[in-house]
Amino acid sequence: MRLYIKHIGLVFYVFLVTCSHGEDDHGYDSEEEEYIAEYEGYDGWYNNLAHPDWGGAEMALTRRVPPAYVDGVYYPSGADRPNPFDISDATMKGETGSGSLLKRTAFMTFFGQQVVEEILDAQRAGCPPEYFNIKIPSGHRYRKYIPLDEMPFLRSRYDMNTGFNPSVPREQLNEITPWIDGGLVYGTTKAWADALRSFKDGKLASNEDRGEPQFPSENIIGLPMANPPPPAESDQHTLRDVTRFFKLGNPRGDENPYLLSFGILWFRWHNYWADRIKREDTTGKMNDEMIFNEARKWVIGTYQKLVWYEWLPAFLNMDEAEMEENAYDGYKPYIHPQVSHIFQSAAMRFGHTLVVPGVARRDKDCDFFRTTKDSSFTPEKYNPIGRIGTRTCNSFWNPQLPIRETGMESYLMGMASQHCEREDNIILEDLRGNVFGRLDFSRRDLMAINIQRGRDHGLPDYNTARRAYGLKARKTFEEINPYCNNTQEAAIPCSILTENLANVYNGDINKVDIWPGGLLETTKNGPGELFRTVILDQFRRIRDGDRFWFENDVGGPFTKEEQEIIWNITIHDVLILATDINEGDIQKDPFHFYEGEKCYDEAVEAFNLTISEHELDNCTDPYTFDYFKGSEVSFVLTFLAAGVWAIGCVVLLYVLSRNRRKMINESRKAQRRKSRKSAKETTRLYSTREWCGDGQSERPIAVRLGPGKSITVLNDRGNKTYRTIDLAIHQKITLLVCPDQRRKMMTIVIEKEYDLVMKFDTEEERNAFISDIESFLTDPAIGVGRERREVHQAEMLRMANTKVQRQKTLERFFRVAFAQAFKLDVDPDDITEFKSEIAKDVLTCELTKQEFAEALSMKSDSVFVDQMFDLVDKDNSGTVSFREFLDIIVIFARGNPDDKLELMFNMYDVDHSGMLTREEFKKMLKSMMEVVSADLEPSQLEQVVQTMFSSAGFESKNELSLEDFNQLMGEHKEELSNASLQIQGQEAAPVQQETKTHAPRGTVIHRGNAPSRAKKTIIRAYANKGQGEGSGNKGGGVKGGIQRRQTRSVQIETVQAAYPKTDSEKVFGQLKRFIENERLKIFWLVLYTLVLAAVFAERAYYYSIEREFAGLRRIAGYGVTVTRGAASAMMFTFSSLLVTMCRNLITRLRETFLHRFIPFDSALAMHKIIALYALFFSVMHTIGHGINFYHIASQPPNDLTCLFRDFFHRSHVLPKFHYWCWQTITGFTGVLLVLLACVMYVFATQYARRNVFNLFWLTHNMYVIFYILMVLHGSGRLVQPPFFWFFFLGPAILFTLDKLVSISRKKAEIAVFKAELLPSDVTALTFKRPTSFEYKSGQWVRVACKTLGSGEYHPFTLTSAPHEDHLSLHIRAVGPWTTNIRHTYDPNTVREHPYPKLYIDGPYGEGHQDWYQFEVAVLVGGGIGVTPFASILKDIVNKASSNTRFPCKKVYFIWVTRTQKHYEWLCDIIREVEEKDTTDLVSTHIFITQFYQKFDLRTTMLYICERHFQKIANRSLFTGLQSTTHFGRPDLPSFFNSLQDEHPDVSKIGVFSCGPPGMTNGVESACVEMNKFDGAAFIHHFENF
Repeated sequence: MRLYIKHIGLVFYVFLVTCSHGEDDHGYDSEEEEYIAEYEGYDGWYNNLAHPDWGGAEMALTRRVPPAYVDGVYYPSGADRPNPFDISDATMKGETGSGSLLKRTAFMTFFGQQVVEEILDAQRAGCPPEYFNIKIPSGHRYRKYIPLDEMPFLRSRYDMNTGFNPSVPREQLNEITPWIDGGLVYGTTKAWADALRSFKDGKLASNEDRGEPQFPSENIIGLPMANPPPPAESDQHTLRDVTRFFKLGNPRGDENPYLLSFGILWFRWHNYWADRIKREDTTGKMNDEMIFNEARKWVIGTYQKLVWYEWLPAFLNMDEAEMEENAYDGYKPYIHPQVSHIFQSAAMRFGHTLVVPGVARRDKDCDFFRTTKDSSFTPEKYNPIGRIGTRTCNSFWNPQLPIRETGMESYLMGMASQHCEREDNIILEDLRGNVFGRLDFSRRDLMAINIQRGRDHGLPDYNTARRAYGLKARKTFEEINPYCNNTQEAAIPCSILTENLANVYNGDINKVDIWPGGLLETTKNGPGELFRTVILDQFRRIRDGDRFWFENDVGGPFTKEEQEIIWNITIHDVLILATDINEGDIQKDPFHFYEGEKCYDEAVEAFNLTISEHELDNCTDPYTFDYFKGSEVSFVLTFLAAGVWAIGCVVLLYVLSRNRRKMINESRKAQRRKSRKSAKETTRLYSTREWCGDGQSERPIAVRLGPGKSITVLNDRGNKTYRTIDLAIHQKITLLVCPDQRRKMMTIVIEKEYDLVMKFDTEEERNAFISDIESFLTDPAIGVGRERREVHQAEMLRMANTKVQRQKTLERFFRVAFAQAFKLDVDPDDITEFKSEIAKDVLTCELTKQEFAEALSMKSDSVFVDQMFDLVDKDNSGTVSFREFLDIIVIFARGNPDDKLELMFNMYDVDHSGMLTREEFKKMLKSMMEVVSADLEPSQLEQVVQTMFSSAGFESKNELSLEDFNQLMGEHKEELSNASLQIQGQEAAPVQQETKTHAPRGTVIHRGNAPSRAKKTIIRAYANKGQGEGSGNKGGGVKGGIQRRQTRSVQIETVQAAYPKTDSEKVFGQLKRFIENERLKIFWLVLYTLVLAAVFAERAYYYSIEREFAGLRRIAGYGVTVTRGAASAMMFTFSSLLVTMCRNLITRLRETFLHRFIPFDSALAMHKIIALYALFFSVMHTIGHGINFYHIASQPPNDLTCLFRDFFHRSHVLPKFHYWCWQTITGFTGVLLVLLACVMYVFATQYARRNVFNLFWLTHNMYVIFYILMVLHGSGRLVQPPFFWFFFLGPAILFTLDKLVSISRKKAEIAVFKAELLPSDVTALTFKRPTSFEYKSGQWVRVACKTLGSGEYHPFTLTSAPHEDHLSLHIRAVGPWTTNIRHTYDPNTVREHPYPKLYIDGPYGEGHQDWYQFEVAVLVGGGIGVTPFASILKDIVNKASSNTRFPCKKVYFIWVTRTQKHYEWLCDIIREVEEKDTTDLVSTHIFITQFYQKFDLRTTMLYICERHFQKIANRSLFTGLQSTTHFGRPDLPSFFNSLQDEHPDVSKIGVFSCGPPGMTNGVESACVEMNKFDGAAFIHHFENF
């Protein structure tokens, strides 16, 4: 819009000027006679008001010939053309030193170079860089110096709006204006021009401050002028600071001393005009700005005249007729002035054949200067001193040296006194092989570059170009130059055409490139037909299309009088007026040098008018350069330091953990010393540590010798027994003593038991123990032999029979014993093992009493254990052999009731008298009660015994014989006969089930009429006959016991799973169960992984395909593809981590229906998985960027300037690896991120959380710094614009709001007044209930412990009921925090201190809290999933006992658990429910799903003992509960079906399940199946853990 307004304004202004003046006024005001002129802009825009962009800087070159890109769009032409090196050598190589046939001077040649610099600059490479390298032929001289196969060649910059399709092929850019507008004096921008000005009297700034007023100011401000490395300085291989140059309008004006001389000339010419204008300003009204603009106008006007009417006729050797033919006839706004591709890439390069190898400098007296050591930095070995002229190839980019030595006038006069090279095809070696290049390729072949540049720009072949300009195409090579046979006009021998050119192009003239074809047209008159036409066309268009051309009479910058002044100014006048050259010091026409002119004879004598390269110093040799040089140390040290840092973090973690353990051990040592000091001498208590095996942690223990014939192993506080070694059954023990490794270890080897491996704190303590135990063993009261041997520590540990190894042997022992006793299928692995060498260990294995008690899950001093063990140990050896154990198991497995009664009789016939006294019978019953911690008052026990004796008619008997005992227990013989290993639980044999029918989905199937349902009810009642009776309260004396009504219609059956027989079946079964249980998690994990892969793939594709030729992709290849994909994946994963930590949000969502589809409880697990993904991609990104940084540090500085535009560096600076890594925000923050990630990940490991949890918490809270660094890392824009926010913003907002909620929440410290460490790693916490805390049974809270971090909350279901005054939790130690909480409330940790306080957040609800809304509720808990139901069960009983009215009339509680080991803590709750449930509201069933192959002897012994004890005591042997215990999985469809018959009037039954997904899915399936029939609807609510 701004451009459009400016356009309209200028048009309107010109219209007014044109219309308000007469045709002859030429811009003068009629009254004041003041001329109104518009000053020309700098950037070329708005020269043409109809087309403002015509002639503008940074615009595309124009095409006068059709493009010939291979693909029609952008791929370089000439794919089928010869190697440019071969063309250069074949057609342009030859002897130099022949002068111009037209007497043209070097002055004319280099004046032409600065004319080109005025209208054309397309040398800068494209960005991103595109390499179109030229292959170096074998045997080429470059191969001798440079170990490369190709000469680097960068394609030109181009208009980014072109090159997408054949309709708009790629068009290269002209970075300056094509106008002759003083761009090489002032630059093409106002800013650049201002940088050159002094802002005083309209002048350009001089170097007067440094004592050089004759020169422009030095570039101390660092203008971005071209600054390639000076090739002559081959020994230094370095770049020089751009500040050494003079400030000029032409960025390339310091290329060589000849070009610089003209730059200085125009600098002085401007200041001449500034002085003149100021001097002629008699009014004093003109300020600096006005003077500057006027002086600039006159410089431009005179320069236009000199170029078109002096230099161009000399360059093209135009006669008067030709000049008249091309005379100016006014401004033509319809002419496009832009430089054409063919002019840029071929025609105007004709001047290369005229360039001289060197220029001789002279003074006013015609004395020619010889070179000195101050003339250049050329090494001495190239003999640069004492030469007649400065060598062109050795003066590149150090031009100020010879100019400062003799002045720029010496160059201007010297160039005017020297003929240029002859007009022919021969190019001197300074250009054809020794032109300047980059550091890695210091010398290049400019002729090969010319050819390659034409191909880069898509130029067609030579004949196509001729036709495009209306010229006749050539059919033969000889026709290219018709004058080759004409001795008068010939400049090129015909052999060059017919042999060299034809051979190199394989005789195909239609493949000849424009540059060699046009060059070989050259005649003695100069450029041939094609180049002459192109050049003249170009300069005509530039002139005729320029509104500010000095000859323009209509709205032009000059009046007629001013034009006359310009017409009278010649190049000679400029030299005289602007320099110290005086009239007569130089010829009138510096473009030609004729005989008789000033210094002609001296020039003939000095160098025969034209200097030969043999008269000059040699060009320095080509050299290469490794850009990575200087980065080696920083590169290695950086990555080495990163590796050391990572290892250091691991080492630090280990050291801190070890120190912590050491502190704990020291504390324990101090405690042990204190204990030993306070202990009585008779106890002989020794503190040490037990080695438990490879991979097992050591545990602190205390060993007590005695009392009696025993060695007891206790915990370090001495209040818990780990093991008792009964020496009475051993004849000898062996002491293995370690003589190495600081002499701290020893082993007590006990036959038929596992070894005790001990590690003492000091050698002295160990020796004291050895001395005491030897004395103890040799004591006559003990009388046990001992053997002492020395064994090296490694061998000792290898030989040790650890508890783990012993346990494996015992497992095989029991598996094989039960398999044989019950004739069951055996695990194939056990069969194999039984036939192997291990069989010997199994058959010879003997159980100690302690192992026997542990197998029964009883205490070793239990009366039941004593009696059973004494009975089984037939040989009184103190151990139970395999055969002895098998005999007793066979009786229970296959024996008849009499055998089992005899076994029980013998167990309690202690004195083996054959009579069982009344006291011994009481002892039998009491021992059974003792097993399950049940309690009987003596009077109650006496009453039970008396009742049993009376019922058998033994009121007067105090002793029972075996026959009497059989008669007493006779009523239970049926039960005893059924007391074999039943796969089902305590129910009768199942009745025949009706065949199930299957109906189509949606079909309602009626269950049958009322009579049929009644019939099935009667069948079930009689099928369970005996269960109700046998389950009566025969143990009526049980404290608190009540008569439990057994529902006759409700049938609960178990379903047994088949044990997999093969390894593949095992694996498949495990996989199936895993998928079943974790299917939701798997789904979301797979979905997340797919999204993550898509994020990675999108960036990878973008940098592989869409930006294949851009940026880092060009220099680092697919490494950038990987790193950018990894970077996006990192952004996604690290952002996702915040979502998984939005605890409040997850808590709220968990209460919605979404919890059925999203496993919110797995947020922490997902957090860990995402963190691992993030780590993986971080490592990939880091390693990838290590490789990328290597590539970056090995690239040319110009390429890096292009690729990383936001990272400025001066042109003489070679950014090394340490710059990119340590001095850029991207690199430095990347290093910090790597270091921080190492710390956070190392201290987030399980090992760290277990050993140094506080450091884990501290380092993990550094995430704020981590995310700040990630934001800064992307803001550096090293590779791409930052878009981390795209991933981060949403999660960050969610996380911030979530944190604000947590911060705003009141954190009241709640005192814990009771803490118990229950079996199965369960910690029971009872704490104060806040006054305002209201909740429902089944709800949960988030808990934080003050000592473990007040901000770390974990969710747990309340096990207390709403009516209770306190709150309680049962927390099982399954993770780091729960393990730490158990340790925190361990009495050994707390000691005399108060319990650590808690923070509580909640309560939060879930579906289970609605249990009371259904008349019949079924509660199904799986494993630890029973936790929500603990609170519900208490609440149920409270409501029932307090006569609270609520809809629920019956509750069935079913607990399915793999093993009963985990429910000890719940038994108390269930027992309390049973005691208070006077209305029989709750019916409880426990299902044990583990079977013997997975071996837990307690479960297996249940098969043997549970049935007996249930009949006698009306309680479960192992739980002490009246609840029924089953073995197997519940058949829920059968159970739900029976509920319909039991509760026919109920329309809805609520089913609430909590457990693993596999279990809840089974419940859901059963409900769905039942809902297919008419009757009550089963409404299912479930939660997964």
